[in-house]
Amino acid sequence: MRVSLLLVGKTVNKHFVDLIDDYAARVKHYIGFDIIVIPELKNTKNLSADQQKQQEGELILKQLQSGDHVVLLDEHGKELCSVEFSRYMEQKMHTVSKRLVFVIGGPYGFSPAVYERANEKLSLSQMTFSHQMVRLVFVEQLYRAMTIMRGEPYHHE
Repeated sequence: MRVSLLLVGKTVNKHFVDLIDDYAARVKHYIGFDIIVIPELKNTKNLSADQQKQQEGELILKQLQSGDHVVLLDEHGKELCSVEFSRYMEQKMHTVSKRLVFVIGGPYGFSPAVYERANEKLSLSQMTFSHQMVRLVFVEQLYRAMTIMRGEPYHHE
């Protein structure tokens, strides 16, 4: 199984870029992992939120393959603590045959078509984070999940 993180728009804050790259490199010691960036839409001032979600949704769907298990990182998704997320990842490693794709949408969320394609939704918190920060939090939690699975000392209870 391979894990992909699909993002709308590049990470612009250099500090976040450095940290995301660091955790992504750590994750790759445990599992195949990549980050796929869909370019931000141009001229969004002329688009409604629904039009923007629809256009971003089309770009997201083009990146997905038929055998992908798609998980939206969504405020209405199921919340897991770090240990539960580790168990979730371990279970997916045994049941997902191709790619496990986590998707972070644009500023207005996901289009109905993306929700229809998704297999499930997870939430990182009830709090709202910037899209830049969500990327870092997710990659760190993915790394943490891998270390929990291996019984390594990164996570303390």
